Amino acid sequence: MSRGGPAAAYPAPHPTLTEYYKSAEDRDGFVRTLFDQAAGSYDRINTAFSLGSGAWYRRRALLQAGLRPGQRMLDVAIGTGLVAREGMRILGRPGAVTGLDLSEGMLAEARRSLAIPLIRGRAEALPVADASFDFLSMGYALRHVPDLGAAFAEYRRVLRPGGRLLLLEIGRPEGSLAYRAARFYLGRVVPVLSRWFGGGARAGLMMQYYWDTIDACVPPATILEALTAAGFTEASCDTQLGLFRAYRAERPA
Repeated sequence: MSRGGPAAAYPAPHPTLTEYYKSAEDRDGFVRTLFDQAAGSYDRINTAFSLGSGAWYRRRALLQAGLRPGQRMLDVAIGTGLVAREGMRILGRPGAVTGLDLSEGMLAEARRSLAIPLIRGRAEALPVADASFDFLSMGYALRHVPDLGAAFAEYRRVLRPGGRLLLLEIGRPEGSLAYRAARFYLGRVVPVLSRWFGGGARAGLMMQYYWDTIDACVPPATILEALTAAGFTEASCDTQLGLFRAYRAERPA
């Protein structure tokens, strides 16, 4: 695959994927259109893509990161609401969770099942006030922001002192055997299944793009360094099954 483009002041999650869009400036438009068109099929293919890491994993990750009743939570890149739904179960009241997404198609899907405030916006320019949330989550979408430093600076800004951050991601396995297995399943099988059962060519393209962003993503150490550079403390990464990563950090009190 051809990858290139100038380096950002802060690290990007992955280099420019020129087989999908021509330049870094075209990334937002490509990602927004892709998710708008495939939003209706996302939940149907999520089970195959997530390898069985369902609601129990998301709920456990939220609890381990410090989400507790009485808090206010912002779910960035809410998608169809899979992480926000578990946040609502923990917090006990719909108004405690606010969802944000760049894709209007994903927001439309979230509105079908979630009676919570929903905002269209970008991770690097959150349209919310300073220090307005106790907890911020982002589920499997960090690879789609163009600048880690800008996004993390915004996350710190909107969190209250002592607020917690949870970033759920799927990462490239380190071992060669595990990597080959993941590349075969996520890079070949899942896109084909998505086309057959999930909504046609656009769904298949979305899942192929998912794998390619995973394959090209910067290592956990780079993400942890960017969190620390943005002013977060206690930055850590927990890995399960070699694939599922939960990044946790805290805004200093």
